[in-house]
Amino acid sequence: MVILDAFKTDFTVSNHGSIYLLELRTDAAVAWAEEHLPEDAYTFGRAVVVAHRYVRDIVAGATSDGLVVE
Repeated sequence: MVILDAFKTDFTVSNHGSIYLLELRTDAAVAWAEEHLPEDAYTFGRAVVVAHRYVRDIVAGATSDGLVVE
C-alpha cells in the first residue's frame, strides 16, 4: 500500500461508539502498526479497527515513539 507522506499527522483516530478507527496516514504509521499491532487486527480501508478499551494505550505508545496522532 502506498501512502503519501505529505501528511503531518501519522494517525487519525475517530470514535464510532464501541470501536475506534485508527487511520494510517503515513508510511511511518504503517511501519509502526506492523511492528506493534497484531497481524490479525481487523482493518477497514486504511484504518485499523480498535476496541475502545485498547485505543488509549495504542495512542500513548505511538506518541511516545514520536508519531503524531490526531
